[in-house]
Amino acid sequence: MIELDSSDQLYNAKKDHSSDNSSMLKGVVILEALATLQQPATLSQLMQITGMPKASLHRTLAIFEEAGLVTREPGGRTYAPGQRLATLAMSTLTHDTVSAVRHTILRKLVADLGETCNLAVLRRGELFYLDRVEANWALRLHLPPGTVLPPHCSASGKLLLAFKSADERSKILENLPLEKFTHRTITDHDLLASELERIVSTGYAVDNEEYVLGVSCVAVPVRDSMGEVVAAIAVHAATARLPLNQAMEHIPKLKEVAEKISQTLS
Repeated sequence: MIELDSSDQLYNAKKDHSSDNSSMLKGVVILEALATLQQPATLSQLMQITGMPKASLHRTLAIFEEAGLVTREPGGRTYAPGQRLATLAMSTLTHDTVSAVRHTILRKLVADLGETCNLAVLRRGELFYLDRVEANWALRLHLPPGTVLPPHCSASGKLLLAFKSADERSKILENLPLEKFTHRTITDHDLLASELERIVSTGYAVDNEEYVLGVSCVAVPVRDSMGEVVAAIAVHAATARLPLNQAMEHIPKLKEVAEKISQTLS
């Protein structure tokens, strides 16, 4: 029987610890890949990205799937971020130190405009409110942070769709049910496509009572350090108090604030 001296035991302990760290880091790489890719990933794609052998990768994915971090798409051949990972990502965005800075910027905007403003992103084909500050009016639409809306009937949703790549936009629109909420809701795919082109050319989007009658909205893009549109900032109000044409007068201020929020993303 061969006994290990203390130096051998220490070496083996370090080696095991290093192996554990390597596995954990590769697990993080898997989650990063799934979060970054614009479509579900196959096992072979993830093998190429992570450099992990098939058996190890499959075992790790099974653990993540059981934990709700990863989900298998119908058919079982591709993987996508799970609900738990999506929830974790949104919690990070809405509860970090930088989000407090963005919230302060949003509060100042509401104080300046006297109307409710929000910050939103497009998540898996739906508009998701990251943050929202309500103006102190009795007549208002209550949509707290975390609210999800269809993108085709909101200013922010249309804006974020418009600035997607042509391929990604087409994929979303192909599967987007254009539900009618008011008589002003755009329910024709060709008309919506034309509206999205107009948004790209003008740099802003409007909701002309398309989700709720009597409520209009104007949105402008928020860009990251690479110039990509990653969010939208918007003001909305009852048309009886702020008609759409008057709301559009706030576009320069919205763009000014969008630039300030962009600086928190770099």
